[in-house]
Amino acid sequence: MAMLYTTLPVLFLAIAGMVMLMFGVFARRDHTFAITAASIVALAITARLIFAAPDGQVFHAMLVTNDFTRFADILVLVGAAGALSLSVGFNERTGITRFEYPVLILFSVIGMVVLVSAGDLLTLYIGFEIQSLALYVLATFARNNVRSSEAGLKYFVLGALSSGVLLYGISLVYGFAGTTSFVDIAHALARHSMVSIGSTIGIVFVMVGLAFKISAAPFHMWTPDVYEGSPSSVTAFFATAPKVATFALLLRVMLGPFAPMLAQWQDLVQIVAAASMVIGALGAIGQSNIKRLMAYSSIGHMGYALMGLAAGTVTGVRGALIYLAIYLVMSLGTFGCIIAMSRKGKPVERIDDLAGMASEDGRYALALAVLMLAMAGIPPLSGFFGKLYVFLAAIRSGLDVLAVIGVATSAIAAFYYLRVIKVMYFDTGTPGFDRRTAGINLVIGVSAAVTVLFVFYPSPLSTVSSYAAHALFQSAKF
Repeated sequence: MAMLYTTLPVLFLAIAGMVMLMFGVFARRDHTFAITAASIVALAITARLIFAAPDGQVFHAMLVTNDFTRFADILVLVGAAGALSLSVGFNERTGITRFEYPVLILFSVIGMVVLVSAGDLLTLYIGFEIQSLALYVLATFARNNVRSSEAGLKYFVLGALSSGVLLYGISLVYGFAGTTSFVDIAHALARHSMVSIGSTIGIVFVMVGLAFKISAAPFHMWTPDVYEGSPSSVTAFFATAPKVATFALLLRVMLGPFAPMLAQWQDLVQIVAAASMVIGALGAIGQSNIKRLMAYSSIGHMGYALMGLAAGTVTGVRGALIYLAIYLVMSLGTFGCIIAMSRKGKPVERIDDLAGMASEDGRYALALAVLMLAMAGIPPLSGFFGKLYVFLAAIRSGLDVLAVIGVATSAIAAFYYLRVIKVMYFDTGTPGFDRRTAGINLVIGVSAAVTVLFVFYPSPLSTVSSYAAHALFQSAKF
């Protein structure tokens, strides 16, 4: 029964996805809205099943369930549900309303759940590929749009390269550790009196493969083009659930089986974190397309979250998890605002097109301004506290230089966030934005409210993330 309850969330999602696929194929009419609504309900039921799953390991520790995996899974499900809610009106306006869209998101979420719960390098790779294959199709979902096709091709080619790098790293780790089990790898690496160059190289390749998926520099080259070319509803999904799932896996891998070699990979993580923060801050300054701006913003945010991993402590993991949760909420709200930028059914993506929004729709402008200030880390909004947690973790671990870089890049990044607010409130433009659907209004409203009210009630997220961080280190003991 324990094995059944542990695997039930994945089984339920797989069955639900196949049922919706068959229904969409054989139905005589278009039922995209009904399938999308059913997909959101399926994600909610999956969340309940995840909470019901007991702690433990199944299939010879191939899959693991604990407070850390539950925390990451819930964030993934929230991101997927939010992206589906944003897609309803947008996909209809842009002519890409097809029932395969929510089905592909469900199949991608299956890979993410497997990814987060992986206790073996083979399970890790299977989940990684299940997630990626669906994402490649989603990137090209607007198949009649040249930009979307180009974005999907770039994502597929570079994604295949990252998969090859990851698989090569897995093979090296297996070759030198003699096992693919996370627990056994940790034991093998801890027993070695001298550091093996081969295993170190394998760990680096695994980290590079995962860093690609979270858009960490210098493996970020795909992000601006894919964010800009993909439909905005797809970009909203890319920016949330897959990043959270892959980052959670990165935490589990580096602080689980590879924890005995912390001294070997810690400096590399610091370099990647610093490069991500710098490139994210500087790369967005000259952008005129708001989706490209958000792409560079996401690169920078992953750099801040990596500070928690570089710390290598419970406090660092807790800070990274809090940051991921806050980033997820801010990103959903911001992409809700981007999706709402449409005139006469056509998406509008230039920052200058927001001119005069404050006078046309004050509530929308206020929500986007709040989210931009939060992403800049302005107190007392949630983004400030997200950065505060990771900065404190870095300082307590002696990573003072990394913390200084984080503060400096935050100040630089504030420029382009404040620029969006300036355009909305002080520039004059042409009114006439389309009416927004209830799903978009709900996502924007909830995201802005959570961003503002977090300062009054931070304890639930702080407490849950603390339990998750302790669960990660408890399961990683060797």
